[in-house]
Amino acid sequence: MEFLRGVYAFMQVSRSSVSHVKIDSPVFRLHTNATVILLITFSIAVTTRQYVGNPIDCVHTRDIPEDVLNTYCWIHSTYTVVDAFMKKQGSEVPFPGVHNSQGRGPLTIKHTKYYQWVAFTLFFQAILFYTPRWLWKSWEGGKIHALIMDLDIGICSEAEKKQKKKLLLDYLWENLRYHNWWAYRYYVCELLALINVIGQMFLMNRFFDGEFITFGLKVIDYMETDQEDRMDPMIYMFPRMTKCTFFKYGSSGEVEKHDAICILPLNVVNEKIYIFLWFWFILLTFLTLLTLIYRVVIIFSPRMRVYLFRMRFRLVRRDAIEIIVRRSKMGDWFLLYLLGENIDTVIFRDVVQDLANRLGHNQHHRVPGLKGEIQDA
Repeated sequence: MEFLRGVYAFMQVSRSSVSHVKIDSPVFRLHTNATVILLITFSIAVTTRQYVGNPIDCVHTRDIPEDVLNTYCWIHSTYTVVDAFMKKQGSEVPFPGVHNSQGRGPLTIKHTKYYQWVAFTLFFQAILFYTPRWLWKSWEGGKIHALIMDLDIGICSEAEKKQKKKLLLDYLWENLRYHNWWAYRYYVCELLALINVIGQMFLMNRFFDGEFITFGLKVIDYMETDQEDRMDPMIYMFPRMTKCTFFKYGSSGEVEKHDAICILPLNVVNEKIYIFLWFWFILLTFLTLLTLIYRVVIIFSPRMRVYLFRMRFRLVRRDAIEIIVRRSKMGDWFLLYLLGENIDTVIFRDVVQDLANRLGHNQHHRVPGLKGEIQDA
């Protein structure tokens, strides 16, 4: 909990440096802020668990030092017998996955190799999730922070407020219809976020030998059926007890084979982490798909832009919104929407109204088409 509070405090300090400026959507922040914090927290938790206590404990003989056997089995991986997962614990096998590997008939052996790399993989995943935000921040270039000019507070002298509103209005007027590429680059970052979360599902599926894609579905199915008739998917993916084979020279110079049973307490943590990540990534994928559909509707439907703008900013008159949407492009709408998310509502209402008045009385930015018709982006 102390670590989480520290991370939260760090994020608050980082956000205060840019005056809590919002330059993206809530779903995008789930990818680039919340998920990054979760993955780094999990990575540190797993790393700490590896170095505080024993990540692996193997039942050893007097001929082999305990530290040697534990280190060997940790480095060279352990294994389970797949056929033993369906056998009854306590009578047929001591624990699911642990059985005599020299039994009759061919046996399927499943090697457990991933656990040394979990902490590094989680940290690498955090970097991948942060990449779209890093890209968007470099493309955005601090535009929103520069344009709001502390108008998000709304507490300043009337002369200062008037001057800042005029500067903002002049920028919007002079750069009208030149923000499409800027907005499309943000939409590309949202698309990259979707590609990243789907790609990471397949990355973890590869990491866990093809078992991760259906992991959550198997857990749900297991919870809804009689546990005695099904194999626990969490124990199958993250075995808590495995086998390890150690070879050494005996007193006569012959190679001796030592079979050990190893307990992996770290997998109790790993299974909780990855079942949470499975559902979290599915949720992110669903929300991001909805967001991208929403973006497509915005791009191709100016009337929807009017409706959404009106729903979000109630103080702005509908006729002013219609004039701006009719005389501008989608990128200008996106810029105004982000400005409205950051600027004081009354000040933003005045800026939008002044821009609409200027567009209504000046034909410099006139869009060709039928009079009164809302034009496409």
